[in-house]
Amino acid sequence: MAWNSYNLDQAAHDLVLRYRGSDALNQGYKMRMTVSYGLERFWGEQFRLQGTRGSEEKARYWRDTWQKLVEIMAIAGVNLPNDNVSANNTQQIKAMADLLWNFDQEQRKVAIAVLTQLTESMVWWTQRYK
Repeated sequence: MAWNSYNLDQAAHDLVLRYRGSDALNQGYKMRMTVSYGLERFWGEQFRLQGTRGSEEKARYWRDTWQKLVEIMAIAGVNLPNDNVSANNTQQIKAMADLLWNFDQEQRKVAIAVLTQLTESMVWWTQRYK
């Protein structure tokens, strides 16, 4: 099996550039820390920020990062759960969290490793563009 970078650094670069110049950019550091708590917490952080005054852009940054992870994992052959969930629908949030908590353990390890590297790259690019 050949090694594939899946363009993680480029994906991180593009995400950082999209949010450059906004307060949301500092979320990259928080994202990197949150990875260690698992996919569920990383995915759910967007909802904590939604509806908080002045944090909608931060919520979008988290959501865009999750979406990019889902896309990268799909290329790698891992179908990460990514249901369309409304922030106001508790049942949808619970159902999605349950999918993530019950996600295959081997695929979870791969997804967390990829998310770790993606967020590491996001922190690196944030430091360069601040």
